[in-house]
Order: sequence, then structure tokens, then C-alpha cells
Amino acid sequence: MNSLKGKVAMVTGAASKRGMGHAIALRLAKEGADVIVTDKFAAPKSMFPGDENWGGLNEIVKEIETAGGKALALTVDINVSKEVDAAMDKALKKFGKIDILVHAAAIRGPVGVPVVDLSEKDIRAIIDVDLVGSFLICKAAAKDMVRRGKGGKIVIFCSLAGTHGVPGSAAYSAAKYGTIGLTKSLALELAKYQINVNGINPGMIVTNLRDESFQKMAEADGTTWEEARKKDQGALANHIPWGRLGTPEEAADLAYFLVSDLSNYITGEVIALGGGVT
Repeated sequence: MNSLKGKVAMVTGAASKRGMGHAIALRLAKEGADVIVTDKFAAPKSMFPGDENWGGLNEIVKEIETAGGKALALTVDINVSKEVDAAMDKALKKFGKIDILVHAAAIRGPVGVPVVDLSEKDIRAIIDVDLVGSFLICKAAAKDMVRRGKGGKIVIFCSLAGTHGVPGSAAYSAAKYGTIGLTKSLALELAKYQINVNGINPGMIVTNLRDESFQKMAEADGTTWEEARKKDQGALANHIPWGRLGTPEEAADLAYFLVSDLSNYITGEVIALGGGVT
């Protein structure tokens, strides 16, 4: 299982206990890669029962090192170019290169809020993190890949919200439309350097991304957080042909395929991960 032996991977948005970034970091490490895990917050809280003592990035590093791998944890706000550049410098100082970037960091923003009620602050926050941040982290990684001349793999997490409108989530949807455009354009720019750039469009995946939304639902219905989560996700599952929500591990499987040699002739593609929703 050492198909990525000798490779160095950076995974953004990795700190959440139930996040896709966490699962991806572990999968790439299992395949032999040294892994840099980054996030804006070192240990974001998870509202899932039993997650109260989650240690975030440092715990992921321990998980990887316990399994025999090498890892580095970095906190970085991806929509601040100085922080992105500083993080890249630290990563290169430790490992000397970046072969793989899996960019999974994003924020959801308010859910169910019409454009006419959405604040400028929220609009800008979503666009800055989900779109501008994607440009900055991809730019930094691509520059090192181009400089080294050894090729590379970039995977950008977009969203099925980036292929159709989503009432109440216009800013998020717009930002994800943008990341799809970034993926396709960057793939064309970097093809001559043998750098593959592909995207993943997750549908409904069981992660921490909507923890706060479930809290608001619970407060409105007078139920517990867990009851609100199960009710909402159960309703969503009824609209998924596969009959259930996806898992972070399934996202990690697809990410691994796209950063491995199995996908060397695939670039500029954005693959849906939605249980048949599309």
C-alpha cells in the first residue's frame, strides 16, 4: 500500500474530526506519503457526541506518526496571501517539495438565507475563503511544482452546489461555480508541466460543515442537536438515489485516485461524488 512512497502531500481544511480533509490526510499517509495538514483553526469543535476532546491538527499528526508516517501541522488562513506563503515556506523547509495538493478547506456560511437578506460581510467571507483562498493556495503549490519540473497533482474540492443554483446559499454556490472554473483553467495552464489538476464535487457528505446549522434547527424545534441532524440528513437521503449520504472516507478514496498514478491522463475534470444525485 505504498503507492505514494516518497511523495509529499499538503491537505488543507484537515482539522475537523469528521471532515473530508482528515480522512484524506490519513488515506494519503496510509499510501506512504508524508503529509502536511493545514487549517485556519488548529482544533475546531465538533458537535457530534463523543467528539468533545478532539485534538485537531496535532492529533492527526500523532495518528500519522503512530502509523509510521511523517507529518507536519500548520495553521493558516488561506485567504491571506502572507499566511499561505509562510505556510508553504515552512512545508518546503521540512520536506523540500510539494508533490500533491488536496485543497479541501471551505466555509459554508449561512444556510437558507435569501440573497436579499444576506449581509455583505457574509458574502465577502464566503467568496474570500472558498474562491480567493483556492486561488492563493493553488498558486503557491503550483509555483513550487513548476519550479521543480517534476510534475504534480492538484485536487480542488468544489461542490455539487457549483453546478446548479441553491436557494438560500447563493454566495456558497457562486464561490463553488468559481472553483470549478479555476480547476479547468489551471489544468490547461499547468498541463505543459505535467501537473494534473482535477476537482471533486461532493454532494451531501456526513461532516462537521453544517454543525452550527443543526444547532439552529435544534433550537427552533426544541430538540437535541443529534435529533436535528438525523432528521435533516434523513430527509436529504430520501432524495439521493443511493439512499444515503456519503462518508469522508469515500471522498478520500476518490482523492487518492486523483493524486495517484492511476489518473495520470486525467486533467481538467470535475467528478461528482453524490450517490447518483446528478
